[in-house]
Amino acid sequence: MLGIGTLAKKVFGTPNDRKLKATRPIVEKINALEPEFEKLSDEGLKEKTAEFKARLEKGESLDDLLPEAFANCREAARRALGLRAFDVQLMGGIFLHQGNIAEMKTGEGKTLVATFPAYLNALTGRGVHIVTVNDYLAKRDAEWMGKVYAALGLTTGVIYPMQPEAEKKAAYAADVTYATNNELGFDYLRDNMKSSLEEMVQRDHYYAIVDEVDSILIDEARTPLIISGPAQDRSELYITIDKLIPELTEEHYAIDEKSRNVTFTDEGNEFLERRLHELGILPEGQSLYDPESTTIVHHVNQGLRAHKLFHREKEYIVRNGEVILIDEFTGRMMPGRRLS
Repeated sequence: MLGIGTLAKKVFGTPNDRKLKATRPIVEKINALEPEFEKLSDEGLKEKTAEFKARLEKGESLDDLLPEAFANCREAARRALGLRAFDVQLMGGIFLHQGNIAEMKTGEGKTLVATFPAYLNALTGRGVHIVTVNDYLAKRDAEWMGKVYAALGLTTGVIYPMQPEAEKKAAYAADVTYATNNELGFDYLRDNMKSSLEEMVQRDHYYAIVDEVDSILIDEARTPLIISGPAQDRSELYITIDKLIPELTEEHYAIDEKSRNVTFTDEGNEFLERRLHELGILPEGQSLYDPESTTIVHHVNQGLRAHKLFHREKEYIVRNGEVILIDEFTGRMMPGRRLS
């Protein structure tokens, strides 16, 4: 016997089925326009972009322009890359424009898919961000898909680490900008520390396409982006505590691997307080629980985390005497990045 939910799905289809069905007439319109756009010259494709922008200013919506804009983008990609977008790729582009998450299988060409909604939304002149999972993909996709945007009369920019300020500002001013979520986030934080609008590198945010959205918005969401100033040099304190940590036993602390945190047990606090007094780090008569001990407790906590949760060649490497963190999601080095 069929349940009500199962019966409804059989009659009306799932929400996903209904969304797919709603895109088919749009895809048919795009396909019907293909012969018309194939006849355009290279300059004609760029002229279409100018025409679309003018029509937007006169009151037409992006949805009104979508079939023609996608047909124009498809023809530009065919000429620039030798790739003709399939119907499933057009559907993916429509879903992304509508603000949905589109799951595409390997080999279905999601890099090309992103160019369609990116082109359409770039027609507003407000800029589009395409967010990638690492710097290599940002540079590769900007160079590769930049040929399509150039054929359409649009500019492309890419953001990368240690980029000169003027170059970064120009990249953000481009019609389509490729960047990692970390670079975008840190640039946003730095902009909020600037004293004038002229010093800011980013402009107002309008439309973004996020690659590997589950990784960026779920997995990496627990890693905060923090900008900090130069800290007071407490190297001697770290060195002393580093020698103390091996004296701790398992009864002195508990480890939470999931949150990557450590906590000291009552036995651990008693042991630490006694040893810190003996080493002269904790003044006589001062407890670990006193407000004045906050810095010492922080250093001890970080020392234990470093010993128990971070492993060389896995979470970090040492190069030329400098500790460089490794991104746990991409496996790439993050020079200049520090843990708080």
